[in-house]
Amino acid sequence: MADVSAHLPASRAAGPDAGAGSDEPIWDLIELLFFAYRDFVGDPDEVLAKLRFGRAHHRVLHFVNRHPGMKVADLLDLLRITKQSLGRVLRELIDQGYVVQKAGESDRRQRLLHVTAKGETLAMRLAKLQTERILRALGDTPGAHEAARGFLAGMIEPKHREAVLDLITRADRIRRLRGR
Repeated sequence: MADVSAHLPASRAAGPDAGAGSDEPIWDLIELLFFAYRDFVGDPDEVLAKLRFGRAHHRVLHFVNRHPGMKVADLLDLLRITKQSLGRVLRELIDQGYVVQKAGESDRRQRLLHVTAKGETLAMRLAKLQTERILRALGDTPGAHEAARGFLAGMIEPKHREAVLDLITRADRIRRLRGR
């Protein structure tokens, strides 16, 4: 991992406890998160723009790819967007052949979402761009992946953290079982 401490204020470069107890915001980390997010989504944004898609399309495609058979209602809860916003994005993804919607087997009223082969190809292309950026940032530092995972999990609202981690674990398990 590149040493960025030379670019940080002395109070923050000194270590995780530097400035503890201060009322001063942690400006460096706040701004680094803004810039990291900008660049993390920037690579996929370029690909999506050519398809006339945006970040909402990316999020829907990502989660439908990771959680095949996800109910529309569950996707609404996960993304915390309005039914109207999801409807527009989903309609475009379906119309262009990236996602299909199927009725549930036990409850025909359920609308279950799946990516098509075309949708999986795009989702994987976007995920690979983001994976490359993450791997560059983590470098060869031992334990960096787990440290980053712990930090990001810690940023999630405590009442939602366990559910998010369970969702990730479940998706990873399903992907391994399918050999992907």
